[in-house]
Amino acid sequence: MSNQFISWSMLILPWLTLFFMKKEEIKYYLPVGIFAAVLTTIIHDVGITYGFWVVWDAAYPLYEMLPYFYGLIPVLTMWVFKFTYEYFWLYLFFNAILDIGFAFFLLNAFFPGRGIYALANITSFQVWLINIGHALALYAFQILLQGKPLRLRSLSLQTASAKHSFDKGKK
Repeated sequence: MSNQFISWSMLILPWLTLFFMKKEEIKYYLPVGIFAAVLTTIIHDVGITYGFWVVWDAAYPLYEMLPYFYGLIPVLTMWVFKFTYEYFWLYLFFNAILDIGFAFFLLNAFFPGRGIYALANITSFQVWLINIGHALALYAFQILLQGKPLRLRSLSLQTASAKHSFDKGKK
């Protein structure tokens, strides 16, 4: 499988999963998804400037902008928020697990092995810490965006669709 195919798949396929999310939920979580993409782009640019990582092969015509910034990152953020928002410790735990996979597998093994991307002057653990800070910034952004105090709920066995009322006239 070519690197271009992998790159374009990471850009396009995540957006197709939004067909399984309600329209109202997409509207509710899209701003935090966009913010995730912007914040990731800034973090990446800072990392390039300081030599933390090197991009060898990006999706044509994107230069040093890996496609998961605009495909996988915003969509995955929206899905994570859909299932964990208002349950802070669950959100943090779930993000920590995803970030371990990202920092230790994707960035440290898969991408370098394919000749796409490599860490240079930073460890996987440091990337993981940056990602946890990124997750906390996203959570704070969603709270501020909501415009009302957040009431953290205790973890219960209710379905994700029962958390928010996305029916017409209710919100």
